[in-house]
Order: sequence, then C-alpha cells, then structure tokens
Amino acid sequence: MSIGFILAVLLFGFCTPTFAQEPHDPLTQIFPDINPQSTDDLSAMKERKFIRALVTLSKTDFFIYNGQPKGFQAEILQNYEKALNKRVSRRELETRIAYVPVPFNQLIPALTAGKGDIAAALLTITPEREQQVTFISGRRWAVNEVLVTNKSVEGIKSIDDLVGRSVYVLRGSSYVEHLEKLNEKFASRMMAPVLIVEADAHLLSEDIIELVNAGVVDMTVVDDFKAQLWAQIFPDVVVHEDLQISTGGYVGWAIRKDNPELEASLREFLPQVRKRSLLGNMLIDRYFGTTKWITNPMDELARQKLEGFMLFFKEYGDQYGFDWLAVVAQAYQESGLDHNAKSRVGAVGIMQLLPSTAEYVGIPDITEIESNIHAGVKYLSYLRENYFSDPELAEVDRFAFTWAAYNAGPNKVRQIRAQAKKMELDPDKWFQNVEYAALRLVGQETVTYVANIYKYYIAYALSRELLTRKAAQLRAIEASGTN
Repeated sequence: MSIGFILAVLLFGFCTPTFAQEPHDPLTQIFPDINPQSTDDLSAMKERKFIRALVTLSKTDFFIYNGQPKGFQAEILQNYEKALNKRVSRRELETRIAYVPVPFNQLIPALTAGKGDIAAALLTITPEREQQVTFISGRRWAVNEVLVTNKSVEGIKSIDDLVGRSVYVLRGSSYVEHLEKLNEKFASRMMAPVLIVEADAHLLSEDIIELVNAGVVDMTVVDDFKAQLWAQIFPDVVVHEDLQISTGGYVGWAIRKDNPELEASLREFLPQVRKRSLLGNMLIDRYFGTTKWITNPMDELARQKLEGFMLFFKEYGDQYGFDWLAVVAQAYQESGLDHNAKSRVGAVGIMQLLPSTAEYVGIPDITEIESNIHAGVKYLSYLRENYFSDPELAEVDRFAFTWAAYNAGPNKVRQIRAQAKKMELDPDKWFQNVEYAALRLVGQETVTYVANIYKYYIAYALSRELLTRKAAQLRAIEASGTN
C-alpha cells in the first residue's frame, strides 16, 4: 500500500539529502573530542566547558529552525545554560550545552555508557528505569498512556478488545513495558496476549501516529498530551481517552546515578520550568498547546529561500571538500543566515566576508547569496590547504583551526599555536589546548566563535544521520504497506 506521506521532520526547513547508511556510531567517529565515554560529574563538565544533552529529533522536542536549535527540550536546555553561567564573569569560562540527537531507545543506554550527560526528554518514570538512572524532574508532570487507532478500526470498546491484536509502539518505551504487564494480566485470565510490535528505532511516536493515520498500522499507544496534539493534525486517527494502558505516570529528565553535582544543579534549576511555572506553562503551550510549529514552521517564501541557501552550501561544500553542514554551522555563527548582515568592519553577507578577502580568492562580487557562499567556502579551502594541511592534524582540529583562522586570521592562529607550545600544550589540538593560548593572545571572541560552530555542527550532523535513517525506514514501510 502506498501512503504517500512526506517526511516532515525539518532540518533547516527542508528534508536533508540521502547519505550512506554505514552502521557506525557517528558520535565517536565525527566528534571524538566530546568525550563519548565520559561519566564525570558537573565539575569536570565545567572544566571541559560543555554538557552533552541527549535529545530526540522531534517536531516538538528538538529540531533545527532556520539554523537554530528549537523545541521544548531545546528551550529548557538554553535556559539551563543561562542559569548555569549566571555568575560566570567571563564568556570564555562559560559552560555550554552540546546537543546530541539520538534515537529514543538510545537515550538511557547512551546516558549510562557516558555518551551524554542528560537524557533531555519526557521519559516516563518506571521502576525498571529507576534502577538504571536518576530522574531529576520530580513527579510533577502526570501522564496517561492511551490507545490511538485509525478511524476504520472497529470493535475496540474496552482494553479486553486488544486481545490478539497488533499494537505498533515506540521501541524501548514505557509503552512496551506497560503492554507486557497487560499481557501478564491477560495470561492470568487465560486470554491471548496483545501482539507488541516495536517500531524501528529511528521512528518516534509522532511518526507512528502518522502511520496510523495513513492506515498502514491499526493502532498505537502514546502519552495523552501527545495524542491530543497530533489528533489536531491527522484527521483519520481516534484518541481513546477512556482506554488507558497506564495511568498516573510521570515524565522527566534523567541523569546518571553517580553525578550528584549535576543532580543538585538541575534540581535547583528545574522548578523554574516545571509545569504550572510561568516559563514552564509558556513552553508547554508553545509546543504542545498549539500546532504552529508542526503546521507552519516557516512561510512558503522563507522556506524556498532557505532551501536555495542549502543547495549552494551543498554545491560548494562538495566542490571544495567540506561537509556542507559544517559550513552552514559557520554561516549561522557569522550572520544567523541573514544575507543582509553587515559588520562594523565591513564584512558582508551570509558568510560575513570582507570584499577584499573575496577578491583575493577570485570572487570580486559577493552581493549575491550564491557568490557570497562560494567565496566563503573557497576562502575556507584556501586556509585549510595553505595553513592546516598537516597530516598529523585530526579532522576535528583541522576544522577548528580553519574556523579560528577565518575569524582571527591565519597568521594569528600560527602565533597562537606557537604560544600553546610555550605553554606546554599540544599545538595540534584546539580544544582544551590551543584554545587556552588563544584566550591569552586574542581573548574570548575566537574561542567562543569556534565553540559555537562546533556545537551547531554536532546538532546538524547527528540530526542528518537520524533523518537519513528515518527516511529509509519510512520508505521501506511505505513500500511494504505492512507492520
């Protein structure tokens, strides 16, 4: 059965192109310097200057809008970052949040394995999970788990009517646990079990509801507030408020059990954003009380304009051997993706280039978006090939030095690396090495500049990985038309 739905999770306002599907851990391979196995507590996180927040790529929780992380969890994390740095007097000493998108079923395993520090999602608190992690949100956000079916499904009037039927649910979720407990009750009454079908790891509840709406699967289980939101979007789903698989549950963030400093910090902060607080109610209404972010993330004209930007980034990234998302991350840091931006020293456009620099690389007119992006990427290539082509440099450091040179100039970066050597730091590593020398020689601007680009790049690249895998799974389901 062909359902003809569109993958609507947005990355920069449009779906990303298809990339290879190698079964690897992108966090380890692309971003080795964010300590994928670290289980240290808050003091060590502050020393390395970032906290890794594990998030799920969702149209409500975390997504990229016009180059900027948005969503319910993203905004809470941004407020936590502000609170964390409230008493920090110098920007270079601030601790930043690094967003690490992962499949939902990897939130807790990645957390306990030290690949992230906060599982920033509305995870249902269950006894099984409490044995593995510490929930720090408290029991303030109550939820019920309700049945959602396609409108064509008949004969579902009580929970007992689920006997022998297939229910398609989020992999690794509390829904699976609670359906298994329901099956235990059915077994005690000599009744056939519910057939629990766990979705592909890259599909979220919202994707499953879309499949239910399309008639590809008959039914699912989801938190009541999510069901109510998505029922406004999909006309062919029925939310059975009276058919609850679990009642009186609570949801919240989780951290590792051996991180008491982080626990204390978050417990101090989270009352500011809890349900019924001013900020909490505002964010709940923004992302779960309205369909704005789902139905109209940007108007059609802005969407087409942004899509055009991305095609240029892809074209010139490919031409000069750069991951185009790394260039987008830099462009966002430079201009907020605003081609009308102009700096006090005369840098112009989306890549914030000086006209003299663009002319030096052979592109004298950078008034148009395409030529501006072309000149910016060509200048990045010039810097990389002429100053940072040393084979001993790791790819992440080659990126960092090139970004730093774009900001401060290549000769200044050469001086900074020499200073790092004098300080007995590794001149070939930017993070926690050369960046300290940069603080001494040029101050906080270049250090913050590189750190921000790196943070955006992590979010962009890991989101691309998830979107690609999700698109492949949805295409497979669409082709088969079966569970």
